[in-house]
Amino acid sequence: MKAYQRGVDGAALSQLVVTLPTALISLAVVSFAFALVNPVLGLVMPVMWLLSGPLVFHRSAEAAIARYLLGMRRPTPEEAERLGAVWEEVTRRAGVDQGTYELWVQERAELNATAAAGHIVGVTRHALERLPNSRLAAVLAHELGHHVGGHTWAGMLADWYALPARTVWRWITMGLLFLLGSRNVAGIACGGCLSVTFLWFVYALTFTESMWWLTLPVALGPFFVAWLHRRAECRADDYAAGLGFGDELMEVLAEEHRAQAVPPVPPMPPAPPAPPAAPGPYGA
Repeated sequence: MKAYQRGVDGAALSQLVVTLPTALISLAVVSFAFALVNPVLGLVMPVMWLLSGPLVFHRSAEAAIARYLLGMRRPTPEEAERLGAVWEEVTRRAGVDQGTYELWVQERAELNATAAAGHIVGVTRHALERLPNSRLAAVLAHELGHHVGGHTWAGMLADWYALPARTVWRWITMGLLFLLGSRNVAGIACGGCLSVTFLWFVYALTFTESMWWLTLPVALGPFFVAWLHRRAECRADDYAAGLGFGDELMEVLAEEHRAQAVPPVPPMPPAPPAPPAAPGPYGA
């Protein structure tokens, strides 16, 4: 365990392999978009885009992602003191250098923690206030398991290289839904024709052009990625249990399960106004 500082396990590597076809489509999208502007840019910018992936693991880029995309902040001196003591215990058991990762705080009213970017472990302020040190250490050990297993950096690279393809797909679906949902007959007809054309294009690409090796992984990729995310969570649980935080982690999960199982108490309706009192005798 002490020799295992950072690596890539089967779940992380499988996620990279599953998202490879989507990354190829993203590369084609980037190349086509810049080729419309300038043919030279259509050759240069895809290479620059491929080289931009590792740049997201630069410390300054990670800090910007944590602050502006994930809503995290640096811990206050009091929070840093407590987190530092708990983190020291976790990294000591794992044999990991304590300064390899940075601890951030997320302003969210839920019990959660996040392994972000390549070197950031975030914990919600709600979890920081509610959990004792033993359970907080178990949660941090779980997130450290994501980093050590390579789940975080693999997922971030997969999302980055799939972003152009997913953006174009989102635009296509939004446009088709807008046309099909319009009350204009011409818009509905146009949306129907575009939908049939798109389905015919996918069919021809898959069977006529024999590019099933590209279309089928893209279609089935989200299901495999969801399964791999679940597998990565189990791997992180195993890692925390291997460090001796299994009981504390089970207590955290059981408490959250009970909190979600109890339905919220509905607010009491306001009491009806009291009827006017009967007038008493004169002079009373």
